[in-house]
Amino acid sequence: MEKFISFDEIKKSLEKRETNCREIVNHYLQNIKTKAHLNAFVEVYEQSALEQAGFVDQKLSEGKAGKLAGMVVGIKDVLCYSNHESNASSKILEGFESQFTTTAIQRLIDEDAIIIGRLNCDEFGMGSSNENSAHGKVLNALDENRVPGGSSGGSAVAVQANLCTVSLGTDTGGSVRQPAAFTGVIGMKPTYSRISRWGLIAYASSFDTIGTFTRNIEDAALLLEIMAGHDEFDSTSSRKPVLPFSQLLHFEKKAKVAYLKETIESGSLQAEIKTNTLSVLEKLKNEGHEIEEVDFPLLDYILPTYYILTTAEASSNLSRFDGVKYGYRSPNAHNLETMYKLTRSEGFGEEVKRRIMLGTFVLSASYYDAYFTKAQKVRRLIKDFTENLLNDFDYIIMPTTPSTAFKFGEHSDDPVAMYLEDLFTVQASVSGVPSISIPNGKDIDGMPIGLQVICNSFKEAELFAFSNYLCEFTS
Repeated sequence: MEKFISFDEIKKSLEKRETNCREIVNHYLQNIKTKAHLNAFVEVYEQSALEQAGFVDQKLSEGKAGKLAGMVVGIKDVLCYSNHESNASSKILEGFESQFTTTAIQRLIDEDAIIIGRLNCDEFGMGSSNENSAHGKVLNALDENRVPGGSSGGSAVAVQANLCTVSLGTDTGGSVRQPAAFTGVIGMKPTYSRISRWGLIAYASSFDTIGTFTRNIEDAALLLEIMAGHDEFDSTSSRKPVLPFSQLLHFEKKAKVAYLKETIESGSLQAEIKTNTLSVLEKLKNEGHEIEEVDFPLLDYILPTYYILTTAEASSNLSRFDGVKYGYRSPNAHNLETMYKLTRSEGFGEEVKRRIMLGTFVLSASYYDAYFTKAQKVRRLIKDFTENLLNDFDYIIMPTTPSTAFKFGEHSDDPVAMYLEDLFTVQASVSGVPSISIPNGKDIDGMPIGLQVICNSFKEAELFAFSNYLCEFTS
């Protein structure tokens, strides 16, 4: 069976009866076995995926199949799936089996998508390289000596290496967009609250957003229109109307586009990424679009604000994992106090422990106002500045990452250098606005470059249409 580039190709093949869902699933299962060394999958649901494929084939023969019949989906290991293990790639949730299904996943299943397995990630979504997983690192299929990005590295590689049609990840500060850039696929983070967080194992609740990895814009748009919408299980989910995004991809108007001076002139920006970004802006200008350089004086404050707030929320969210009711419990404990201490010390990885300790510190009585309260105020300034900018401009364009995929171990001993990999993605996360990363050529070593596009809250239809148009310049 030939490689399917898009879900549309799968649908056409099914309509012509050239294949069926079981054959499609078997095709992906064979690819997963052949490329098992990439370590993208933590667990493959071979039996249940084939059973679901047979069920969907029956519905297709009866003309009753849903919109996603034939779509094979991989899910990040922080998304719960009923009667399947979910452990956020952490030892502390070893053996935990979920009793319910994430709302976003259930909505895909209701439209006859087939879930093929759970995907490796940085522990609890904390990382930019997928080197922090209890299941081991994920390899970038284009260069196995380089990272795939994080935290959703397994989700990115699964699509990159054709192990599934599409995949789900989560984006707290760039964990969909950054690995998408590193692997040469499309990574979409919608507006915060657009997709229900019910069933997502929390890292930082006011930032966490379910996102998608696809090979084209149409598939990303289709996934969002299925998953988005209010959910009674998540009081933060939006009641805004959900548009048929996949049918609104035509772009004709002349756009007003801003690019941030500070990102283009950043000393950490790789030369080829700067060149390719400016090239796209120049092409847009030649097509009659209005392109303007703008200052963003708060850029230096975004990363500190993000890490103060997310570590504080992580400290609170991860306090529930203590070995009492489920997951890992230290065998070396001899009383209640040592059970708590040893379980958490042995169960959490080094990066997670680092962020819990930092978060506990900024929430402590002596430093709460100096750090946490102040960071909340700065977050509001960043959000207001970004939204005001997007009231004046249709889109903001910038590089997705300051560099292309780096080699394993390159930043392992320098957490600050690792955190700087999120430099350009955290603005959309702090502001809660939608953002997408699309491929924008390659560097001298053949590694993909990502281009990031941001627009105002709940304007995903416009973002998809413009990004689809941009793909003509970046392909």
